[in-house]
Amino acid sequence: MKMSGKQLWIAALGGVNEIGKNMYIVQYADDIIAIDSGSKFPDESMLGIDLIIPDVSYLLNHIDKVRALIVTHGHEDHIGGIPYLLKQLNIPIYASRLTLGLIETKLKEHGLLRQTILHCIDRDSRLDFGSITTTFFNTNHSIPDCLGVVFDTPEGTIVHTGDFKFDMTPVNKQYPDIHKMAEIGKRGVKFLLSESTNAERPGFTPSERLVGAHMEEAFQKAEQRVFVSTFASNVHRLQQIVDAAGHTGRHLVLLGRSMVNVVGVAQELGFLQVPEGMLVEPAEAAKLPPEKIAVLCTGSQGEPMAALSRLANASHRQLEIAAGDTVLIAANPIPGNERNVSRIVDNLYILGARVIYGSRSELHVSGHGSQEELKLMLTLMKPEYFIPIHGEYRMLHHHRMLAEAVGVDPDHIFILKNGEVVESAGGVVRRQGRLPAGQMLVDGLGIGDIGNVVLRDRRQLSADGILITVITLSQSDGRILNDPDTISRGFVYVRNSDTLMEEINQLVSATLQKISPADLGQWNIMKSTIKDTLGKFLYERTKRRPMILPIIIEV
Repeated sequence: MKMSGKQLWIAALGGVNEIGKNMYIVQYADDIIAIDSGSKFPDESMLGIDLIIPDVSYLLNHIDKVRALIVTHGHEDHIGGIPYLLKQLNIPIYASRLTLGLIETKLKEHGLLRQTILHCIDRDSRLDFGSITTTFFNTNHSIPDCLGVVFDTPEGTIVHTGDFKFDMTPVNKQYPDIHKMAEIGKRGVKFLLSESTNAERPGFTPSERLVGAHMEEAFQKAEQRVFVSTFASNVHRLQQIVDAAGHTGRHLVLLGRSMVNVVGVAQELGFLQVPEGMLVEPAEAAKLPPEKIAVLCTGSQGEPMAALSRLANASHRQLEIAAGDTVLIAANPIPGNERNVSRIVDNLYILGARVIYGSRSELHVSGHGSQEELKLMLTLMKPEYFIPIHGEYRMLHHHRMLAEAVGVDPDHIFILKNGEVVESAGGVVRRQGRLPAGQMLVDGLGIGDIGNVVLRDRRQLSADGILITVITLSQSDGRILNDPDTISRGFVYVRNSDTLMEEINQLVSATLQKISPADLGQWNIMKSTIKDTLGKFLYERTKRRPMILPIIIEV
């Protein structure tokens, strides 16, 4: 789909209808600005996949028009895809100070820092990209230095909120720019793109500051070591954990690469205050009294290779949890992670730990605004058109109902699928076709080279294994020289299945005998016939469907 003239386009390249992979674009004429480039972790069906990132085919097809990537904040679902984007499309990046610090860490790991153009912005910045002028305002979230973005175009003003809540007592005293938001709304907002994560939750989201008192109380009651697991990027939470450790006279150990990275960047930039001498290495902590130690680690979502999971499995190389230790899980499971978190909690109890977790622990508050805050944003901005973003479909649906409740015309609300375009031309707003969009899968060094066919094969291999049958033919006359040789991997254990393996070999031989002499040289026909015959036989005998791979060798 091509833009035919001076229209305004708004589209999602990733992140609609599911949490993660956020990327939106604003385009007017020949100027394209991308907002965020996130990633998300695969679910259990995506075997071997490391990461999911947005499909940027549209940007690659219009490289000469892409002016910038603007990043709203430093969470993985907004910055995780940036290194993979830059490997395909090297464009300038604009972000706040902490967000840039976290991005730089990623770029160093990928060897991209020297060749990337990075610009630091704040609430007072003003950027001109051809026909689009961009300004910013401060918001609250569970990570500092978050920005909302305002795009002024010939077709009107667009506001992208980023992730936000209205926390009136923020830990870092970075208050939301409510007055500036009201001024933007007073000038007139044509399109509001506002996040929807907590659109189902009534009321207001509590302040992050409330966690601090409960955290310190848990530290005070702990008789031995305290292990705390939370999101590494929740710098406000990290500060309150540091404060609790300081008030109870504990040294702090960091476990997990992302935790070490975030703490290092946040300290260097002044967003996290850690008393001198508080941080110690695991080896040094082992020599100190247990009541003088707190451990801050990754793994609050049950990630199998994260520090908390390895501690719960007693497989961590440097530290182990002993009976009487206290474990605080200061995060709620993201939908889909409940089973993994429950497994970790069970293992911690088996080790004899005292575990404090779940919503009743009061060790976690959301970083996303609830219904009253979403309505406040809508009321401040007074948009003519509304596009709910960042959330699963039910969240977008509830956000649409909230918008209707505060007076937005139902016909002016667009819930977009990935790739769908909202166009404004000459004041007329409508849905206008689709752009290439969706997800790209990262597997090792490969980006986008794993598709549905490969994933289907992996699922089949994981479910029923593979059966390989090797057939040797004479190159001169096509005769079968030897009995077939069959190899099983993940299907049956050969030593315990002699009879079945013999029957398979006999069936392959019989099948080859039935193939006409003219078709014996046609390998595709031979392989297809063997696969069909063996597939039916194996399902009748075992009710399994292994991948069948005939190999024909001519000698």
